[in-house]
Parts: sequence; structure tokens; C-alpha cells
Amino acid sequence: MTFSLRSALLLPLALAACNRSSTDQQDLNSLDAELTNGAVRDPAVAESLGSQIMVDPRLAQSSNTDAVRPPPRPDSGGVPPEGPLNTDPVDAKTLQRAPAPSNDCPECKTANGALTLGALAERQKTPDAGACARQIGYSAGWANRLPADLPLYPGARLTEAAGADRDGCRLRVVSFASAAPMQKMLDYYFTKARTAGYSAGHSTDGKQHVLGGVRGNDAYVVYVTARVGGGSDVDMVSNAGR
Repeated sequence: MTFSLRSALLLPLALAACNRSSTDQQDLNSLDAELTNGAVRDPAVAESLGSQIMVDPRLAQSSNTDAVRPPPRPDSGGVPPEGPLNTDPVDAKTLQRAPAPSNDCPECKTANGALTLGALAERQKTPDAGACARQIGYSAGWANRLPADLPLYPGARLTEAAGADRDGCRLRVVSFASAAPMQKMLDYYFTKARTAGYSAGHSTDGKQHVLGGVRGNDAYVVYVTARVGGGSDVDMVSNAGR
């Protein structure tokens, strides 16, 4: 609260005026007018009212030390660059070679334009794809619940994971990157799928490669693209998660 010298002078006068005569009140009004208009007869009082307030610069610099201040520069909004991918730990000698691809790739067209994992899952051909995709939830934990036969590639860097478990759904969808080259990634999932009793078809549109198959009502699709700078970017969909 600001309390001026003028207020300090007027307050006791105003309080005293409550118990005085009208003549005293007139004198008080006259003094009030002098203070207000600057016509103060007392030189000492006039000098006090007209003087500048003294400020200690040392104290001024320390004021508001705990106040919240804006940052020195605007937030750039930049995303920290990704670090290098983990070394690929899979021994290529343990893998079977994936078959040569077909150049007819309807699965490639299906995936084009799918901006989310949910949209990618909804476009699959399995009968429950649409219903299960509408229940999808996102969490990195879904990557740990992929089918045991078709796990996340060893050493991969998970980008995103989603899934659904209600109403009979066992949907799992993951995106990840790996230092493994595209052919090795295809060989890995081909070997895993064939060992687990799945069929395995391979197709490409020249840029994206798709490996997919079924085992009864269980199905999987693996989308693999060569990563700029080496390695692979992968999206995988399965309706047989743990």
C-alpha cells in the first residue's frame, strides 16, 4: 500500500476535525487546499512535498529477486537429435533368406497415408481389424506384449506402440528403428514366422517391403523401409499379442 507524506499530514487533521467546530473545519479545509494546490506557506513542508524520493540503488537491484522472469530468448521448439542406433546383435548366419519379393504390393498401398498406428491397424484385412483398431490405446508397454514368436527386433529403438485387449482383441502395433539393414530385417521376421508356423509372403513397391502371413486366425504384417544413413524403419501389426 502507498502512503504519501500528504496523506500522513491529512489523516490526523481529518480525525481531529470530527470533534471540532465549524470554524476549525474551515481552517482545516483551507489547509487541505494549500496542500492540494501546492500553496504551502511553511517552506520546510513545501520542500518535503516537492522533493524527489531517495532510492538506494543497491536495494533497488536486489528487489524482486524471487520474481518469475521471462526466458532470455524464445523457445526454439526444436527436438533434440536422436542418438546413434544400437549395434545390431543378431547373427545373420542364424537366419533364413526371405523369398524374392513380388512387385504387386497392395499392402504398400494400404499403408500409404496411414498417419497413426491405429489407422494402419484399421486397414488390415483381418476380420477384426476395424473393431479392434477403434479400441486402440497407446503405450510403450504394448511392445512387450507382442507375440512371443514375433518379438521386437533385438536392440531396436522403439518409436511408438499401441494395442487393444477388449472384446477378444489381441491387437499389437509397433514402430521401431534398427541398425539392421532392410534385407536382414526381412530375413529375421521371415525366419521367426516360418519357425512359428506362419505363412510368409513378400512384396514391394520398390521402396517399402512388406512381409506378412497367417496361422489359422492369427496374422501379422511387417512393413520395412531402408533408413536414411543405414538401418531400417519398421512398422509391425499382429492380431495375436500376449
